[in-house]
Amino acid sequence: MDAPRTIDLKKDKGLTLEWADGVTSYFTIAFLRKMSPSADMRQLREEMATNPLAILPAGLASGPISATSAELVGNYALRIRFSDGHDTGIYSWAYLRELDAQRRDAEPPAGP
Repeated sequence: MDAPRTIDLKKDKGLTLEWADGVTSYFTIAFLRKMSPSADMRQLREEMATNPLAILPAGLASGPISATSAELVGNYALRIRFSDGHDTGIYSWAYLRELDAQRRDAEPPAGP
């Protein structure tokens, strides 16, 4: 998967990626934190899917979250550091495209 043509991170709002095929993806910071590909967040998402009483980590439950920084990981990913201290998720370009496709599939079709 090729890297995006442009990467625009607004630390308190979201991440915009423009891909070589012309598709633009936008993710809020809160969504990116929730969907972190880190092992602990994958486990939490699985637990929350089966147990509605699962307890969120303090940073996710305590209010607004922002990105404090981001860095490229080779030519294949982006690591984002969040205001709650989470920084173990590496967002590969393939994972971000997959998240965008899932989000688009979940949106209701635009109607008149």
